[in-house]
Amino acid sequence: MEMKTAVVIFGANGFIGRYLCRHYARQGREVVAVGRRREGWSGDGMFLEWDGKTLGPWALALEGAGLVINLAGRSVNCRYHEKNRREIMESRVAATRVIGEAISKCAVPPAVWMNAGTATLYRHAEDHAQDEWSGEPGTGFSVNVAQRWEQEFFAAKLAGRTRKLALRIGIVLANEADTVFDVLGGLVKRGLGGRMGSGKQRVSWIHMDDLLEIITRLEADFFADGIYNLTAPKAATNAEMMRCFREMKGMPIGLPAAKWMLELGAMLMGTETELVLKSRWVKPGRLLDEGFRWRWPEMGPALLNLESRRGLEAFFHVPEKRAVGVKVWTAGRGLTTA
Repeated sequence: MEMKTAVVIFGANGFIGRYLCRHYARQGREVVAVGRRREGWSGDGMFLEWDGKTLGPWALALEGAGLVINLAGRSVNCRYHEKNRREIMESRVAATRVIGEAISKCAVPPAVWMNAGTATLYRHAEDHAQDEWSGEPGTGFSVNVAQRWEQEFFAAKLAGRTRKLALRIGIVLANEADTVFDVLGGLVKRGLGGRMGSGKQRVSWIHMDDLLEIITRLEADFFADGIYNLTAPKAATNAEMMRCFREMKGMPIGLPAAKWMLELGAMLMGTETELVLKSRWVKPGRLLDEGFRWRWPEMGPALLNLESRRGLEAFFHVPEKRAVGVKVWTAGRGLTTA
């Protein structure tokens, strides 16, 4: 009988963390959720608090764990002034550093440590997608954060038993409040779902179903280590993405937004235009080479699927199987079939 080892998830009360907690709990795994506060946690497993920078009782949960996933870090959905820039950088680097320190002190270290990263690390190339082998880093604050995050992860000195994977994740799509899916869907319903800026910027994205499946597969693959791009195989342009959102909502029109309009809107909403104007054309080269098959490789069908799966409960809901044929006939007569 296979022993199901514990999964320890840092940043468990965040968007992706909630889904991972529920995903592994449904698999019968012991889930340890670690976060700065309980707000946002799915309620699956056991919750431990930490400050994201110092060792504490939470470190005991790493002993003999099968998988550690670090998603911790301050949200980038904010204005990039000095204070927020410092908090965005320090929250990722400090959390990664202290997790590495905790693992290095384990008598029985975890089998796998996955550390979240971002696909925004790559420079924009007009004529081709960037993959793990040939992709080059870009410039700017977001790239600096991504690089320091990974550098801290790979610098951690651990026993050889712990396999390390850096996950460069694209925009994750699930039907949740205050996510990309929710915000863009809301704009579309108000007739504002046209292209943003030139509309030519690429959007590397992934359906939550595929994200969960890839992480599960990488844990099981003893030969998987190093850097992986976690995106769908086809990066849509912004104009294509907004068209898919309009089709999902049945909205025939969508007013375009010029760059100056986006900058004004971003100021009012307390965010940055980079989140929608920066081009992210990323190719999941290693997953393609290894034969991974995406359930949702195209954005249009992915959005239509998520439209009816609002929130955590609906996302994981498994509809009851409907009786057909002779089972319907016998059930209606109070009979049973072998």
